[in-house]
Amino acid sequence: MKRFSRSAPRSFILLIDLIIIFFSVMISFLLRFNFNLPENELSRIPYAMLIFISIRGVSFLITKSFTGIIRYTETQDITRIFILSTIGSIAIVIVDIAIHLIYDVYLIPRAVIIIEFVTSSAGMIAFRLLVKSTYWELKTPNSKAKNIIIFGAGEAAVITLKALNQNTRERYKVVAFIEDNKNKVGKKIENIQIKSSSKLESLIDENEIEQLIISAQTISAKRKKEIAELCLEKNVKVQNVPPVKKWINGELSVKQIRDINILELLDRDEISLDVDKIKKQLTGKIILITGAAGSIGSEIARQVVEYSPKKVILLDVAETPIYHIELEFTKHHFANNIEFVVADIRNKERMKNIFEVFKPDIIFHAAAYKHVPLMENNPSEAIMTNVHGTKTLADMACKYEVEKFIMVSTDKAVNPTNVMGASKRIAEIYVQTLNKNKNTKFITTRFGNVLGSNGSVIPLFTKQIQTGGPITITHPDITRFFMTIPEACQLVLEAGAKGKGGEIFVFDMGKSVKILDLAKKMIMLSGKNLGTDIQIIFTGLRPGEKLFEEVLASNENTLPTDNSKIMIAKVREYELPYIQEQTNNLIHLFGTQDNFEIVRQMKKIVPEFISKNSMYEKLDYEK
Repeated sequence: MKRFSRSAPRSFILLIDLIIIFFSVMISFLLRFNFNLPENELSRIPYAMLIFISIRGVSFLITKSFTGIIRYTETQDITRIFILSTIGSIAIVIVDIAIHLIYDVYLIPRAVIIIEFVTSSAGMIAFRLLVKSTYWELKTPNSKAKNIIIFGAGEAAVITLKALNQNTRERYKVVAFIEDNKNKVGKKIENIQIKSSSKLESLIDENEIEQLIISAQTISAKRKKEIAELCLEKNVKVQNVPPVKKWINGELSVKQIRDINILELLDRDEISLDVDKIKKQLTGKIILITGAAGSIGSEIARQVVEYSPKKVILLDVAETPIYHIELEFTKHHFANNIEFVVADIRNKERMKNIFEVFKPDIIFHAAAYKHVPLMENNPSEAIMTNVHGTKTLADMACKYEVEKFIMVSTDKAVNPTNVMGASKRIAEIYVQTLNKNKNTKFITTRFGNVLGSNGSVIPLFTKQIQTGGPITITHPDITRFFMTIPEACQLVLEAGAKGKGGEIFVFDMGKSVKILDLAKKMIMLSGKNLGTDIQIIFTGLRPGEKLFEEVLASNENTLPTDNSKIMIAKVREYELPYIQEQTNNLIHLFGTQDNFEIVRQMKKIVPEFISKNSMYEKLDYEK
């Protein structure tokens, strides 16, 4: 029974096609003889009908033209019918000629063959399009079609249109394709006009456009931002077609078309890397990455493995996150050369074992506590991980003669106003000072917030929007420097390759971003309205938090490098015995669990550490 139900529709389509052929033949004879059939021709019609039905029927069976899903009929299906009809008509002519050679008579006039070709092809195509339009009309009878614009007029745009037409949940009306390429403007795709991008704004205004889909695969980040900004101003939802390599089995579905990401609207120039220098440093080397389960450490790992190192050790204290990273790399071509290690960088014996077993050549040190308010209330943990952990790793790097030690720092280490920033500044001082007396080259990279990293505003705002708000911002005027995670990690690799030891590399973070503006854009990108769907509330600055962040301290300056995105900070130098003594004193204070004594010692090591919005401000008055 099941088998019959599956084959019945196909048999029905074959039957309909044959009925169309039957009536096409009849109409063709009638038209050929102006509806006045001679008796001799009338007697030949049954034989002619047999030839037409037989040849067309056999061609249908061979090519299985009736097995396609009619409701998904597309241009290629129509083309296939024309080709099939043409081949069938040629076969009919050949058979008629053969009959003439044998019986000295032509059964089928040539005009009949031509007319039948046109009428049967048109009939079969019309049948399929009628079924398709009826199906989709019944599928979404009450829904109003969304007016849409597709940006781009290439192959991806055609496939995007096909995916929209096949969507069963919503109805779409593509008003126009938009193109920057003037050579395509004025042409049509599926009878839809291709218009100049200069007409985008007027098209949106005149056609009540609800959505724009960017299908162009080679569009620049700058151009994408311009389009998105215009659409957001007009309250038009913006979506992206993913790269072709991410399509499922080469097919695009509507579910894969995603809302444009706030990360794509970050106004930053493309980074130019010295790939040869990076490759020379990493190829064939054993690389240890700490904090490898974090947003920065994991991205460094993704980029490092592409340079063919000998082995990569991914180390993190967090069991579940490192397990997720292990799952991610399971199918990677480099998977057999990656070691996943659960370990605490503060544990000397554990670190000693790792250095003896793996003998790393290069270390990327990304492990750290980074949350400002949490570390403000837990300074003992800040110094144990950010200071003691870094010191433990750095000392081991010297002992086991590691070639390079690249430390990931933060712009919060500049004129620190909180415990977290001060702890990172002390770690910077220690590794920079250690560089003078050892063979290992110690390099520090310093940059600001990374969009989308764990604990950053992007995941927080996204979650708040998904739950209906409100979005919480500490202050209406607060600003931050941002870069994307891949960009930050690219610069870390670049700085690590360039470093000769002792430098603090500062990254060009671009323009400072107002957090309030960022939140407003995210609300608009989500298709919601500020004030009605989502509210924004201001909670006040948190302990240790700055209103505006600096990249370099006021008493520092920079030296340029051959990469305009990377500079070298000129900072005050320290003597190693003094820093070793003061750092050890700070670490020993962990046992006291006296937060004020710990912070007092931090301020002694870093005189520019002036607390803000914090209970430790009283220590500054003591000074």
